[in-house]
Amino acid sequence: MVSRRTSPHCSELLAQRAGRMRFAVTSSEQLLWLELRGKRLGVSFRRQVPLGGRFIVDFLACGPRLVVEVDGGYHVRRVVADARRDRALVRLGYRVLRLDAELVVRDMAAAVELVRAALAEAG
Repeated sequence: MVSRRTSPHCSELLAQRAGRMRFAVTSSEQLLWLELRGKRLGVSFRRQVPLGGRFIVDFLACGPRLVVEVDGGYHVRRVVADARRDRALVRLGYRVLRLDAELVVRDMAAAVELVRAALAEAG
């Protein structure tokens, strides 16, 4: 596991940004949160979590160390950057599941099943 030291100032800025992001969620993130919150899948998820001193992840299940990202149209142009980010999170010991925002909106049951499967693999 790679450990990176982050200055207290950077950590505070990241935490503030994550807090703002909790109130500026996309519709697909909000829909998925309704399915993940309250241990509905047997584990506790948190949303918009600072992680690794450099990232804010959409959803995190701490116990199984699972990161769930909801990717909208913006991510089409970020394939290389997202892959680099995923590799960094994996080096920190997390498993990353990326869900297409359209899938979340169009077929929530399928999206939830993908999260369940990732939890089972992590478990």
